[in-house]
Amino acid sequence: MADKSQEHDKQVLHKLGYAQQLARRMSGFSNFAISFSIICILAGGISTFSAAFNAAGPGGAFWIWALGGFLAMSVAFGMGQIASSFPTAGGLYHWSSHLGGKAWGWVTAWFNLVGLICVVSSVDVFLYQTFFRDLLLSTILKVDVSTFGYWHQFIFVAIVMATQAMFNHYGIEVTTKLIDFSGYLIFGLTIVLIVALFAFSPVALNFSRLVDFRNLTGDAGGGVIPFQTGSMGFAFLLGLIYVCYTITGFDASAHTSEETQDAQVNVPKGMWTAVFWSWLFGLVAVAAYILTMPSVEEGAAAGFGSFFYMFGASLMPHWLAVFIGVGLVVSNYLCALAGLTSTSRMMFAFARDGGLPASKTLSHVSTTYRTPTYAIWTSVALALLSVVYAPYFFVLAVACCVFIYLSMVMPIAAGFFAEGGPKWPTKGPFNLGAFSKINAVIAVVFGFVLAITGFFPPNEKVFYLTIALLIVLPIIWFVFGENKRFEGVPEGDRIKENQKKIAEIEAQYKD
Repeated sequence: MADKSQEHDKQVLHKLGYAQQLARRMSGFSNFAISFSIICILAGGISTFSAAFNAAGPGGAFWIWALGGFLAMSVAFGMGQIASSFPTAGGLYHWSSHLGGKAWGWVTAWFNLVGLICVVSSVDVFLYQTFFRDLLLSTILKVDVSTFGYWHQFIFVAIVMATQAMFNHYGIEVTTKLIDFSGYLIFGLTIVLIVALFAFSPVALNFSRLVDFRNLTGDAGGGVIPFQTGSMGFAFLLGLIYVCYTITGFDASAHTSEETQDAQVNVPKGMWTAVFWSWLFGLVAVAAYILTMPSVEEGAAAGFGSFFYMFGASLMPHWLAVFIGVGLVVSNYLCALAGLTSTSRMMFAFARDGGLPASKTLSHVSTTYRTPTYAIWTSVALALLSVVYAPYFFVLAVACCVFIYLSMVMPIAAGFFAEGGPKWPTKGPFNLGAFSKINAVIAVVFGFVLAITGFFPPNEKVFYLTIALLIVLPIIWFVFGENKRFEGVPEGDRIKENQKKIAEIEAQYKD
């Protein structure tokens, strides 16, 4: 049965004009696990908790998660429907190119690539700053970290990224096992954390906090939002960065389409189920953080440390706190590992179609390990470089939100107009039917609103980077002739030409 499924997957890929170079060894669970691991409610769900709590108060944080999760589901459904028809590596870029034209696909690719690089760097910076240094060492083990500086962080992140690259380099099989473990770990550790917080809460539970909205922008929230706004609605919008940074990166399921068995079914399922379970478990976790906090006022005054204030006040045994702390470090390491897998596959796919400098090198797939080795190490180098540009976690986190969500809604927007036409005449097994159009509108509006809210202080660097891209990309496209050189994804006669070479290419990659 598995052989028939893989043969079908290969035939679908051949019809799109590509050879089966990557090893198709990911199960449906593995495809779910890679998106679930990058979302990782134990990563962004903790690190950016203050972005919502210290903007709109306890009730704001709870309902921001509830609303943001619903909107993220619309994006997952919209992407899943397209992925079911076009299951390729670098999915977003391929979909945008095919449905909206090569220029639309080229811009999508660059936005997605920048966002994915920021996923890897932000999670690894967060791994160091939030979980290793501030939570495990300082809050739990009471180590004095006041002398830790920039170079401690840089060396730690560089070593971590190098090991993540090595796991990716030496085969999808090794990486898949680690990511599968990550999926189970996130489920299990989230349950342990929630139960521990409720069981050892230092205060009686006050459920009215879940509807207690407060404008904590400016000094009232410890300066997490560094300016005061008189609008509660605007504070709520700013807090959406919390859920959107956490529930992001689920395009990883699409980027690993060519490594997933029964991709037309498992890829869309992997995306929407990863978002759904993260949304559900995350909502309970957010409620636990809010309800077990000794004082809302003191938590708000703690600013970026509102989660640490809550966790440090828990009466749980020391051994349990250490267990949870170590588990959080491991889960965040695996989150970034999954992010690197996604980034390198996106880079490989874009380079395969000639969209990057040194495309021939970056699209190389090792005949021994069946992985895009040069794309893996280049992704790590760029992620480390982004840490130099923006060493603070929140800047990298917001950049990740803005660029990934823009790149995720761009193919959905193209699909809105292409659906039912010659570019997309029939759909795959996952089909939204009559809900397709309205879902696309919700997803696209959400993506662009999110991008705008990500430009406010303290995230000016994200705004500057966006403006730079909007200036530089058209110059490269029109002035430097990328519009003539870049052909986009295979279409028509190019598919037929590529199909003539497929047997020769696949002969190099025997299992």
